[in-house]
Amino acid sequence: MPTLTTERLKLRPWTPADREPFAELNADPEVMEHFPSVLDRAASDALADRFETRMAHQGWGLWVVEAQGRFAGMAGLNPVPPEVRALLRGSPPVEVGWRFARWAWGHGWATEAAAAAVRHGFDMLGLREIVSFTAVGNLRSRAVMERLGMTHDEADDFDHPALPADSPLRHHVLYRLPR
Repeated sequence: MPTLTTERLKLRPWTPADREPFAELNADPEVMEHFPSVLDRAASDALADRFETRMAHQGWGLWVVEAQGRFAGMAGLNPVPPEVRALLRGSPPVEVGWRFARWAWGHGWATEAAAAAVRHGFDMLGLREIVSFTAVGNLRSRAVMERLGMTHDEADDFDHPALPADSPLRHHVLYRLPR
């Protein structure tokens, strides 16, 4: 499985040692502000297992991001879930995503890691388009999307089908980046 490197970061496959810092990240209410809830250790481990399995099966996915020799978070590419893909014009197959520990915010690492994943998607996987989506109020992630050169068209916005109708996180914005 590939390891991607940037000037300051390493994006690498998951190891058992990543479970604890990933669980800490997923239990942080500020990190998880734009997700339905924080995750307990079991849910966090199950998520890491899914990422690891998908990466082993596909050869790409959501990598662990190391910064300054330490687990900083995750970033990479992920197939758009079928229930969301059905709502999107053009059925884009792959999204770029990231999640970082609070200590890793404010360094530009999310943009740097996501840009490396996007380059991998276009150059190595031959993708024609990559998307990213988030709850409307997630301004930090939206700023990363814009720094990546992604564009937003309100006509693409959607209500996330996995969230309850009364959830303040239900309405999502979609950003696109063509090859």
